[in-house]
Amino acid sequence: MVPMHGSQMIYATLLILLASCDPALVALFTPAHPRLGRYEVCASGDPLQPVNGGAIEVLEALDAFGTAGAYDRPALSRLYGGTRVQVARGWTRTGDRFESITRLSPYPDASLTHLLAGTLEIRFIAILSP
Repeated sequence: MVPMHGSQMIYATLLILLASCDPALVALFTPAHPRLGRYEVCASGDPLQPVNGGAIEVLEALDAFGTAGAYDRPALSRLYGGTRVQVARGWTRTGDRFESITRLSPYPDASLTHLLAGTLEIRFIAILSP
C-alpha cells in the first residue's frame, strides 16, 4: 500500500467529484478490449498534480498518449503542434483494488480539434484476486 498525505486525499476526492468522465475519450486513448480490468478517462479544469507525490514529466504528445488507443496520431500531433504535454504517472492499491493513473495537461477534446486547459486522467482499474 502506498501512504497518502491528507491533502493528497482531499485533492483526489475533489478531482473525482469535479471531473467529467467521457466514454468517447476511453475509446480514443485506451485499448479497445482490456483483458483484465477496465479504463476510465476523466477530465477536470484543475491544474495537473503529481500522483502520490511523484514527478511530472514533459513529453511529446505521441509519447505521452502512447500507442494503445485508436486515436488519430497525425491529428493529435498536429493539434499539439510542438507543444509538449505535462504527464504525471503513478498507481495506488487499496485492498484488492489496483489503479494505474496517468494525468496529462493540456489535453485534447474528443474531436482532437482543441487543446483544453486542466487535467485528463486515464485510470486503469483492476480487482486483484487473493
